[in-house]
Amino acid sequence: MNLNKVMLIGRLGKKPEVNYIQPDLPVAKFSLATSEYYKDKTGAKIENTEWHNIVAWRGNAKFAENYLNKGMLVYIEGKIQTRRWESQDGTARYVTEIVADILRILEKRENREFTQNSQTQNTEANSKSSFDESSKQESQDFMADDDVFGGDDLGNNDDLPF
Repeated sequence: MNLNKVMLIGRLGKKPEVNYIQPDLPVAKFSLATSEYYKDKTGAKIENTEWHNIVAWRGNAKFAENYLNKGMLVYIEGKIQTRRWESQDGTARYVTEIVADILRILEKRENREFTQNSQTQNTEANSKSSFDESSKQESQDFMADDDVFGGDDLGNNDDLPF
């Protein structure tokens, strides 16, 4: 019996990049930072951050494209996969990725709207707004729940939903 399962809670390093391999086959790629904290022998707090390459396909890719932004706290469940390819000089290259099966936003809706609005305002300074009212309403309808796990404890300082 074998099991290949990964569960991560972390923050997006950047807005997902979405490409369409075929007209109806999107793939999203983004980085996720997970951090752990500990104290060294002197009592100083040390942070160790690990970066993960995330790949999402089809519906998850569309969800990532429409709702995920840099800095958002998310839960990702999937499997670990290592791909091999040859570079132009013939050298074997490898990349290890997490192929996402489940994506969940772990922030309250108010926090998501604030993040989205501040990013939209920054974008508007350079060009017209790319976030129209109909897509905003669709986002609010889709994300009607204030928290993913059914409790109201997300306001505490440890960033964990439980």
